[in-house]
Amino acid sequence: MPFVTAGIQPASVIDKSSNYNTTPRHFRVLVVSPHLEVRRPVVRTLESLSVDALVCSTRREAEEVLSKQTVELAFCEERLQDGSYCDLIHSDHYDHRIPRVVVMTRTGEWELYFEAIASGAFDVIRSPWYATDVEMTVIRALREDDQPRVSCAVA
Repeated sequence: MPFVTAGIQPASVIDKSSNYNTTPRHFRVLVVSPHLEVRRPVVRTLESLSVDALVCSTRREAEEVLSKQTVELAFCEERLQDGSYCDLIHSDHYDHRIPRVVVMTRTGEWELYFEAIASGAFDVIRSPWYATDVEMTVIRALREDDQPRVSCAVA
């Protein structure tokens, strides 16, 4: 099995979108990194938020996970042994909705930030990342999910 789920509790995030009635809703996050020291703080923070955290080491494993289930957010290391974050953003190997991809970088160069955002990344976080970096990114993704989708029709 190429991935493991983190956390022991059933994953749910409180949904307060309808008159502030609290109903649990699943929110899956994929963490893609071959380095334990990179993914450990991200997974620990996700566990504290009670979200489903799926972990894998390579692009190929990530695409396998994404082909089998919907993931709302993916934290992906800038470079992987078999590709990069761009491969997840632009992959055609899975049918599910492409998740928002957050690039995890150790360099923190501005050029990478602009390149990642222009390529379609949801956000970029720089090492050392703190719990608040991960929490704010998840909260922002949840808020965007709660916003009504606007479609642009071309006449």
